[in-house]
Formats: sequence, structure tokens, C-alpha cells
Amino acid sequence: MTNLLNLAAADGAGYGVLGVGVGLGLLVMGAAKGIGHIGASAVESTARQPEAQGFIFLQMIISAALIEGFTFFAIIVAQGLGNKFFN
Repeated sequence: MTNLLNLAAADGAGYGVLGVGVGLGLLVMGAAKGIGHIGASAVESTARQPEAQGFIFLQMIISAALIEGFTFFAIIVAQGLGNKFFN
């Protein structure tokens, strides 16, 4: 009976690790899409109003830093959840 419980726990851990891996992939893809969109919008805005380049650049950097910070925090949380399955 104990062997069956250990087998079920190991099988569930494999699915959990797979879920964490897929979640991390989606998280990084979403952050990359967001930062890419910010960069594209900043370039377009600078092309329309070159005199506002400094202000647009500052807003772009702040927005990208906030997205990176959120992404880093989410990756740490996801890895913490993944470590629960590895132990």
C-alpha cells in the first residue's frame, strides 16, 4: 500500500513540475511581448514627436523596469512552488 502512495505522489509531482515549467514559459513570453510593445510604441512616438524623445525614453525605461520587476518576482514564486514538488 505504501508503494502505491509513493507512486501516486511521484506521478503528481511530475505533472506539477510540468505545470510550473509551462507557467514559467508563458510568463516570460508575456513579459517579452509587453516590453516589445513598449519599445515599438516608444519608437513610433519618437518618430511622431522627436522633441519629446527624452520624456518618452524615460517613460519607456520606467515601464520596462516595472515589467521586469514583476516578472522576476513571479519567476521566484513559480520556482518556489516548483521546489515543493522536488522535495
